[in-house]
Amino acid sequence: MLLLVGAYFLIPLYAAAAFAMETPDGGVSADVFAGIPSQEGFADAFGLSVNLALVTIVITLALMIPTAVYVHLRLPRVQRLFEGITLLPIVIPPVVLIVGVLQVAPGSLKGTPYLLALEYAVLAMPFAYRSLDSGLRALSLKTLVEASTSLGGGWFTTLFRVLLPNLRSAVLSATILTIALVLGEYTMASLDQYETFPVWMVVFSQDDAHVSVAVSLLSLVVVWLLLLGISLIDRRRGRTTTGEP
Repeated sequence: MLLLVGAYFLIPLYAAAAFAMETPDGGVSADVFAGIPSQEGFADAFGLSVNLALVTIVITLALMIPTAVYVHLRLPRVQRLFEGITLLPIVIPPVVLIVGVLQVAPGSLKGTPYLLALEYAVLAMPFAYRSLDSGLRALSLKTLVEASTSLGGGWFTTLFRVLLPNLRSAVLSATILTIALVLGEYTMASLDQYETFPVWMVVFSQDDAHVSVAVSLLSLVVVWLLLLGISLIDRRRGRTTTGEP
């Protein structure tokens, strides 16, 4: 089964890599990957996506971490309802979301690309909440909060010095999923008329499909490496906790 799943994912990637490295004379060359940073518009599009990713991460974590903690502590009966609410961005098509946002957003915000960051924070909510929810379920949350309170810790002290260190893996997972979403979202950015990284790939593919496919592969590899880094951090943390070498 693992071999079948691996083949299902790796064969298309191999085909894409072979297409990207194919030269006009029928040979194979990896020069297309080295030339990506020098392509016209790449630096601006990638820089915009990185800035949007950073702003989206800040907004998402600032909203979701206190909310998830509060729901687990004070409102356990509405967890199912809250989970359903967080799924709405997956149910509602992005086209509907962006049209609605453009209708109600103030004019000053429409003129900046950071309107996309607010929209991306909505799209990232299902993934971020589930990552944090899994991390909170693995903790003795009430015990940690009560211990911190008995030692004189306030809400901010408990959140930042007690809970966040124990939620490191969950926060990293939410961060990586948010980055992957921002680097792959096309519909909202194109309708909002901003050339982000995904929009640039689509536009540039009309001129050079080989470079566009190579950029897509690199973005996948970067996300995979980040996820692998989270896995390694989580394993080291588990070994440190259990005292294993």
